[in-house]
Amino acid sequence: MWAGRGGQRADPPPPVLQLSCLANLAALHGLQGDFALHPPDLLLFYNLTQVKGAECEAFVRRATQGDVELLASLPDQRAALRRTALACLGGPRPRLNSSDLQLLGALVCDMDASSIAAADPHVLQNLRCCRQLTAAQQAALDALLASGRTSLGPPGSWDLEGLQSLGPLAAHVRPGLWRQVPEVLRVVSAWGGRGQAPPHGGLLPRQPAGLRFFASTVAACRAGRLSQRDARRLVTGFLAARAVSSRPKRGTGGRCVRGAVSAATLQDDLFLARYDCAQLRFCLGSRVLRANLDPLLQHPLPAECQRVVKAKLALAYPRGLPEEQLRRITSLVYLYSLAEIRQWTITSRDTVVALLAADVALDNQTEAVMQKFLDHNGTLTGALLVAIGGSRLCWMSPRQIQTIRPSEFRLAGALDISACPQGRKNVLFAKAREAFGSARATAAYYRLMRPYLGGAPAEELWHLAQANVTMDIDTFTGLNPHVLQNLSLNNVTTLLGQNVGDLQRARSHPAISSWLSSLNTSALGELGIDKELAGPAGPGPSPAGAPPSAGPPVYVEEAASSGVLAPPRPRPSASLGSTGSLASSISGDSLGYTRPSPRPGLPLGQLCLGVLWEALGRCPRADRCSLCPRQHGRPPGVPTAGRGPPLWPPVAAAVWTPRSPARTSPEAAAPGPPKSAPPTPGPQGPRCWEVERRPERRP
Repeated sequence: MWAGRGGQRADPPPPVLQLSCLANLAALHGLQGDFALHPPDLLLFYNLTQVKGAECEAFVRRATQGDVELLASLPDQRAALRRTALACLGGPRPRLNSSDLQLLGALVCDMDASSIAAADPHVLQNLRCCRQLTAAQQAALDALLASGRTSLGPPGSWDLEGLQSLGPLAAHVRPGLWRQVPEVLRVVSAWGGRGQAPPHGGLLPRQPAGLRFFASTVAACRAGRLSQRDARRLVTGFLAARAVSSRPKRGTGGRCVRGAVSAATLQDDLFLARYDCAQLRFCLGSRVLRANLDPLLQHPLPAECQRVVKAKLALAYPRGLPEEQLRRITSLVYLYSLAEIRQWTITSRDTVVALLAADVALDNQTEAVMQKFLDHNGTLTGALLVAIGGSRLCWMSPRQIQTIRPSEFRLAGALDISACPQGRKNVLFAKAREAFGSARATAAYYRLMRPYLGGAPAEELWHLAQANVTMDIDTFTGLNPHVLQNLSLNNVTTLLGQNVGDLQRARSHPAISSWLSSLNTSALGELGIDKELAGPAGPGPSPAGAPPSAGPPVYVEEAASSGVLAPPRPRPSASLGSTGSLASSISGDSLGYTRPSPRPGLPLGQLCLGVLWEALGRCPRADRCSLCPRQHGRPPGVPTAGRGPPLWPPVAAAVWTPRSPARTSPEAAAPGPPKSAPPTPGPQGPRCWEVERRPERRP
């Protein structure tokens, strides 16, 4: 984070803005031919029509080592990359073999269900890279695993090693398939206990593999190495197999047969295998619940068990939950109605942050939680707004937004409000104008206002165009669609500047598609867009094409409960290009430094060492090495922390093993003057399906 003038909070440009800008400059200066020297993430944004046929396979192989999720806001570019990859293979194929899958990489995540089912069984390694799977893709995965064609063999022969090799895909195994795994059925139906926690965290000597896998998943969730959502999906499917295969004994209904839940049993990673939701209702006492709420909710409780705990809390606290307990029930908040929330007492900023953190309260619970805080003389500070995120502003009432003082809004700086409805964007734009309208320079004003321009009127955009501001495509697609229709071709080309080529990559966006359809053939020709391509891009080629919906697939959540409110859906990941950065693609002169003359022919790999912004002077300024993976001690194409396929913590930590011993230490990558020699392109790092796994060290 870097600070702007007057104490205003300013963030470095998001990676997508940098990458898109660099890609446009590379095409402008004829540098795409040096793609072997360029970071794989950068290749994702290149003009694919300039890729030569002879270099097609090499280009795609390197590009697919990048994080294709960076193209979330550019579905047309993602689809074009997939079509380019298939063209390298000679066109769509009825069955993709292992070498095809190696080339396609994470683009397999966009394949339809029939292509996944027909592909070589090695497709499992590709699917491990997918952050999301559609319902049809999950069904295809289930069918592929059930067929026994994979290296795991038929489900009846799965062992601990096989379960571990599934990695994050284990969370998508459905109950019907778990019931075919003898290890699972033997474990969950035969293992018992009489209220005493077994030693060693529940793992007894020679415990079956299925039980060990279940326990390791819960342990990873409790330790924070695995999200509650993924762990809950696996646990729910795992326990559903037990519910069908095992029947309760006669006379056990309506009473506790497992023994009272104690603090010791809650430390057992097999707690959920011992106490189903019915037993939890009868065996969990109020005193234990009040004293051990944290360890209980660390377990990935299925939705039914969560409702049991909510009912138990109502009995334990008949006068209402105390505020200190509200901070502990974050996984249960979605179960509470608005009427119940209005009975809470919220006086602390920490309580607001805990309740309104990402994936905790439902969107429509935001206003009720915030109002309880304001009713107790709470103040919406800049730090609080940053902590809860801009998406919560979308669900605050206009009256609540008006209570934010301009000074606090300035301290909050750039907040991502891209998911807000248009009416709320308009309100927030007015608030931003109130906070940032005193900025003297146009460049400084634009950097501060950029996240809020979705509510800007046409006059504001005309002013920015006349001021020579260069707008990125994410900001452009977030403009008010009705206002966008009032912009002329000259207005748009002036606003986008060097980024005008991104219209082609985002042409299926409704706002852009509508604006393009209003242009005649001559105007489209000036933009380099064919009349046939002015509308939304169709689905990729079949059978190895994309799912019918544009963009990446989405998770399929558990079925909504029968309560008043549905379980929270994970927030759609805001594209990195719309995360509320204060910087944008503004000319070097307007940013206060002199733009040097471009150096034609200079390889972009050399520019990445630090001379890129000074040499071309058009891209947002940020950490100079943010696009140079080798400068941070990781091979090109290897995801940084939090990127790439989710590793599966229950087994062991996955380690990226560089294939070259010569790596620059992080200390050596400190910002400084650029080195005189360009970097030597090293060997490719492993892809997400080539991770070498280090065995766990056991005591």
